[in-house]
Amino acid sequence: MGRDETGAIRDTELEKDRARYGLLAVVLGNLAIAGVAIFGVWRLDGDKAVIVGVLTAAFTAVSSMTTAYLGIKAVSNTARSIALGDGPARRYTEAAPPAPPAQRTP
Repeated sequence: MGRDETGAIRDTELEKDRARYGLLAVVLGNLAIAGVAIFGVWRLDGDKAVIVGVLTAAFTAVSSMTTAYLGIKAVSNTARSIALGDGPARRYTEAAPPAPPAQRTP
């Protein structure tokens, strides 16, 4: 196995570990937010206006954290694939100058 192959395997394993632990952090954070929201609702004893506020805040926090993680991961994966040359090559060509109008003959 060459030096480049060993480095590529190590990079792949590192990316898998980052993805695994990043997702674990998001899931644990979401569970913590849900736990605090459930505890808060339980302690409010039926005050509906405050319960709605607590549940809305919890939903917003969970959705924001999950969306941020997925967005950052997608951008990271895209940037990595472009940097390594795995992504589609984009070649920008200059547009050809427009053809002159046709001459009319009398």
